[in-house]
Amino acid sequence: MTDTDPHTQARDLLTSLGTTVASEWSAPGRVNLIGEHTDYNDGFVFPFATPHRTHVALAPRADGRLRVISTFDTVPVEVAIADLDAIFPTVDGEHAVPEWSAYPLGVAWALIQAAGADPTTLTGADLAFASNVPVGAGLSSSAAIEGATASALNELWSLGLDRVALAQVGRRAENEAVGAPTGIMDQMASMLGEPDAATFLDCRSLETDEVELGFAAAGLSLLVMDTNVKHAHSTGGYGERRASCEKGARVMGVPMLRDLSVADLDRAAELLDDVTFRRVRHIVTENQRVLDTVRTLREQGPRAIGSLLDASHASMRDDFEISVPELDLAADTAVAAGAIGARMTGGGFGGAAIALVETDAVDTVTRAVEQAFADAGFTAPTIFPVTPSAGARRDG
Repeated sequence: MTDTDPHTQARDLLTSLGTTVASEWSAPGRVNLIGEHTDYNDGFVFPFATPHRTHVALAPRADGRLRVISTFDTVPVEVAIADLDAIFPTVDGEHAVPEWSAYPLGVAWALIQAAGADPTTLTGADLAFASNVPVGAGLSSSAAIEGATASALNELWSLGLDRVALAQVGRRAENEAVGAPTGIMDQMASMLGEPDAATFLDCRSLETDEVELGFAAAGLSLLVMDTNVKHAHSTGGYGERRASCEKGARVMGVPMLRDLSVADLDRAAELLDDVTFRRVRHIVTENQRVLDTVRTLREQGPRAIGSLLDASHASMRDDFEISVPELDLAADTAVAAGAIGARMTGGGFGGAAIALVETDAVDTVTRAVEQAFADAGFTAPTIFPVTPSAGARRDG
């Protein structure tokens, strides 16, 4: 297929299976403006949905089977709906199906679990996926495929689950079917996104508030600087950070790090080893930075949040140690070239950084970062602006 439009690609791919498209859905990736690794600590996050989307074309089938195919792997994967319980949850990281297919098939399994549905009564389906969400860039291509799948099957099966429930389904699929110990942020952002707004999410209560960002009105743009250093949440670094957070909460005598404040850090320094303390300090201060960012946006506007973005990056670099030289160079160079603030975004160990810049300085900052990468001998970054966009939806 030469058409670069993922909507058309998904349709064409489904048609190539000899079936007719009945419905089409899509869900976006996300950029996290601030609040990294706080989600699985019951904390606060502040993401928004991107214009980049994963599309799925669906055709029902009468034999109680699911067949999934994607532009990433054009070999179909087919299972009986009644057999999903035998495939999931994933055990010891070993997948009974190709790993990419564990995302949509895991969503189907988690949907059935959440709705208490009888799998023998559910309509089968062919689902074809295509996406322009960059993979491995920290923009949550996984939540996009989960959100698109959950939305499509929720309607096909008349389950009646709301958007928050579908986000929880996506998280369970990622945790238990794929084996990645992520929090709920990505799925909530992908399901709930609104244009020109970010989702202020309390990951404990799942209460949300859509907060207007006002970037365009202020003459600002948000640049994504994809380092093209790939990462994967199902590998060790992410899990190790989560284990450190759990240890810190346990030693501090609280259910989750959400229950600590900046005032508790002196006591934490006395009780915790150096590495665990720094992991805890990042989470505690990052939660506060999310609250400060939301308040600052409301009171002063987007031009006033730059120092919070910068402080977040420093914390992830020094305390949580999830940055890499390419991310540091992107953030530092962007600020030196005039960005209001910059930070890595996503789980870390690669992926992307973001920079809030004057719209008329986008080209200047872009060239500066590209030149810095060339001078350092790094792989060229992929740099593009993003605008806050709508969440999961039916497209046809």
